[in-house]
Amino acid sequence: MTRVAAVDCGTNSIRLLVADADPATGELIELDRRMKIVRLGQGVDRTGRLAPEALERTFAACREYAEVVRELGAERVRFVATSASRDAENREEFVRGVVEILGVEPEVITGDQEAEFSFTGATKELTGHDHMAGPYLVVDIGGGSTEFVEGGDGVRAARSVDIGCVRLTERHLVVDGRITDPPTEDQIAAIKADVEQALDLAERTVPLSRACRPADGHALVGLAGSVTTVAGIALGLKEYDSSAIHHSRISLGQVREITGRLLGSSHAERAEIPVMHPGRVDVIGAGALILLSIMERTGAEEVVVSEHDILDGIAWSIA
Repeated sequence: MTRVAAVDCGTNSIRLLVADADPATGELIELDRRMKIVRLGQGVDRTGRLAPEALERTFAACREYAEVVRELGAERVRFVATSASRDAENREEFVRGVVEILGVEPEVITGDQEAEFSFTGATKELTGHDHMAGPYLVVDIGGGSTEFVEGGDGVRAARSVDIGCVRLTERHLVVDGRITDPPTEDQIAAIKADVEQALDLAERTVPLSRACRPADGHALVGLAGSVTTVAGIALGLKEYDSSAIHHSRISLGQVREITGRLLGSSHAERAEIPVMHPGRVDVIGAGALILLSIMERTGAEEVVVSEHDILDGIAWSIA
């Protein structure tokens, strides 16, 4: 066993996983997994820079994570940064802060690398289940980007595109510094148009159209907070329960109904949903619409929801 610590810093959240990994058996024993919404990508789509307050929120989370890593005695640490820090002009300020706090340099990975980690994390444990055998189409809906990965025993095709719940919310729903609540039909149509354009781009590399129809045999596997939140709503959970959400199957009809409900509700109504994290209240509508659009494009009748994702893939990469 090797004790490893993986940090995934995205546009909306920063997450930590400390685990004992055994590459020989494929076993990953989780010791600590936690997440904080820091919205590192706040305003990046508009300004091209990481905001000072967003950096401070992220550094505060890093200080907490550094203490956990020390207490649990992780032998190896890997810090991966994704969409927001790829896009920012002042990313060196972010890098310096992380090095000072955690002692490791954040790796600003490419979208293709992000996709490969997501695929490994999501599918490594699925391959042993006959009812969930591949091939798979893995979609990781983040705050700033969405990754598409197709494969079976390994990755065959991958593409990252710049659509995410934070990016699209800030691009289309913020007017005069305030989020339109609920969004207008025109705003929803503008988000949908951006998503469809991005899906066209992704499809140049990854087969999407009708990829997940029953005759094809691909399982659609959905990752990250937008997907797990929609799953929690569909399951009618009274509180967020990772074990109930992990490997749940949510139908296209459920996703369509929930997306419509979220886009038609107020901030207060969304905040009252039991499984809703406060940091997702303003961006979940756009995230759900991305998921719905993907299911409609691929012909998927259901999505298999995974709580294991890029974070687990990062852990395996250092084990």
